[in-house]
Amino acid sequence: MARGYDAVPDEERDRLLRYLEAVVAARPAPVHTAVAFNAVYFGYDLGGDGYGGSPLRLDDFPVITFGECAPVLPVGAMVCVATGSDPLYAEIVYREGAHPEAGGLGDIPAWVSGAPAGAEGPGRPGNVTAPRRRELLVPDLHAFGPALSLSPAQLHRLRTRRRWINEDGHVVVDVCYPSPEAARRDDLTAYADHLLTTAREQLLSPFVPVSLAALVGGTHDDDLRAGLLGLLDTVRGALNSSAALRTWGGYAMTRTSLADCWRDTGPLGGNDLRSLATAVERAATPGRRRYGLTTPVTVYTAVGPRLRRFPGATELLRGVGYAAAVCRANVALADVVQGESDQGLFANGSRVTLDDAFESGGVWRSHHPGDAEEPGDPLVPSGRGWMSTLPAPVEPETELDPVDLPLADDASLGTGELLRSDAQEIVWRAPLRLAQLIEGWFPLHPYVVEELLRSHGERPTVRLELDHADEVLDMREAVQDVTAELGDESGRLTGIAWPRDFFPGLMIELRQLRGDLVIRLVTTRLSERVQVGDRETGHCYDPRVLTREDVPGSDRHGDSAVGLGPRQLVIRTVRRCGLLTLDGHALMDRSVLPSAVYGRRPTRPQAAALESAVAELLAERFLEAAFGSRDVWGQPHFPPRDGQRTILLIGYCPARPRVIRPWGGTDPSGEGLRSIQFVPGHLRRLRPGCSPSDVQRAAFREYCGRLGKADGWELPYGYTFVTEHTRGR
Repeated sequence: MARGYDAVPDEERDRLLRYLEAVVAARPAPVHTAVAFNAVYFGYDLGGDGYGGSPLRLDDFPVITFGECAPVLPVGAMVCVATGSDPLYAEIVYREGAHPEAGGLGDIPAWVSGAPAGAEGPGRPGNVTAPRRRELLVPDLHAFGPALSLSPAQLHRLRTRRRWINEDGHVVVDVCYPSPEAARRDDLTAYADHLLTTAREQLLSPFVPVSLAALVGGTHDDDLRAGLLGLLDTVRGALNSSAALRTWGGYAMTRTSLADCWRDTGPLGGNDLRSLATAVERAATPGRRRYGLTTPVTVYTAVGPRLRRFPGATELLRGVGYAAAVCRANVALADVVQGESDQGLFANGSRVTLDDAFESGGVWRSHHPGDAEEPGDPLVPSGRGWMSTLPAPVEPETELDPVDLPLADDASLGTGELLRSDAQEIVWRAPLRLAQLIEGWFPLHPYVVEELLRSHGERPTVRLELDHADEVLDMREAVQDVTAELGDESGRLTGIAWPRDFFPGLMIELRQLRGDLVIRLVTTRLSERVQVGDRETGHCYDPRVLTREDVPGSDRHGDSAVGLGPRQLVIRTVRRCGLLTLDGHALMDRSVLPSAVYGRRPTRPQAAALESAVAELLAERFLEAAFGSRDVWGQPHFPPRDGQRTILLIGYCPARPRVIRPWGGTDPSGEGLRSIQFVPGHLRRLRPGCSPSDVQRAAFREYCGRLGKADGWELPYGYTFVTEHTRGR
């Protein structure tokens, strides 16, 4: 599951889905993917205790104060709400923008819809370095069970005072973002950042059933992030695959609850939802005039404030009920738009589209006449409100296509080496290169060229036998008849059909018996699997070739930078053009990156996109910053040399090796999962009157140390520790 939804066997997907469907049905609020992850990872009890019996340490939760400035708190964050007496422990289950300009009838200024965090007015983006945004957080104050929940009377008293939570039981805070990029991150990326920083102790707790560190085989940030994003993808995929659930954004609801809502004739039931859809559809329709043409009209409607105008809705919008009502309303609007319009264009001439999915519960845009606008997906937020207040764009510069620069050190990469040459055989090895993989050839050692020329002529047919260590090859790949093209000094094998999992940098050892027309090609197994960039392998490789040639835009079908996004272009260029070390590190002068990508100075938007991508990659530690120097001839150096001008470098660092322990066999049918399985260390409840041995206490402290807790933790009362082991045949 740490490798994403597609890697999970069907049987395990079904088990996960059944639990998640039960969680969604049991919780009163729509369940966001981040909240669903919490339920699986930390253990949400469906019997009513919630997280009350989980290993969470309440003292580690960040504290938030009503009306004050707070750090980024994404959906799924577990927090402590500061009060004058008993603290409120809660899980954030819903989050939206709470702009003060939103009107009480759902009307909202155009510039607010789709505005970036920190915007101060029409066309004024405000503080672009550390933006702030007012947000409404909906905490589930009962997520930790009855023992940690306040009584209804206590909650009523807190809501009435409106000092720590507002009258609806919500928390309104001014969120300080460290950068504009952080403000634009999606919910799951923001939650992953939260778990890896603010809630790191919570994430790596040794009390959870299986700690993330055990899943990925270490505590290196890159491995933890990859594993965490894989788990979140698995949970998201399971929720989206359910026939019993509907999702709005990242929030899942049962279809049964939606059907019940449509049948309900009370406040915020089916009648009110139909009324809301009709109001949004007709919001921009002009009154009939006998003479003359009507001018275009655009109206923006915020769902959250609009719901409060329905009679009897006040009580239903308190607590987590607000999140449920907003998500149901948006699903209803989406169904009407999809079912009764043509890409948002209704019969009355108005076009209705979602303009902002975050602000005030979602902002819908109604425009008349709608047929004058370019059609598109009406449910993809377009932010036209904010865009309409920006000054007219200047004539755009002609954008450049990225260039494919030749490898500066191509001659020094992958030359190979002779291992043995005697009377019986010639043995040599070399890494597989990208051009060889694409064109289906491989160079021969000069000794082999000389041997074949002498005995078999210039173009003999050679039988190539492939042995891919511990891997099963197709018969057409295992034994191939190929052609040896021989020159006076060089030669190569052509017409090779390389196996699908061969990659640039893979080390290949070749053997040829003297006088024979058979060449045996073998790969070598590593003692443990490693992850390098996006590549995971268990075979020996040349790190320099892997860094240079196994880059975005390159595969066995071709090598081109055209069509890549800014992040991929940055990674590709740094790996291709940076100073290369023997272990595969690549360091590049940050100032020349744009010119290296496009061959010359790119347009300002292209340069800005690259700079933004560099900042994101550095923040996410896919790249690392360093200092170097440049000599009088313009050559960069690392580490910096005395007397030379210092320059800023960005570096690609191959990910550290990590152990990938088997959670089952590789048989696609799933039989391997029943034959052998790795069981990580975990806690087990003891029977009454029993206690753990000193050996298990020591084993648990050692386990905590491997998770990054240097001084270890003591076993909780009533539990022992089961050390990691394998079971099955």
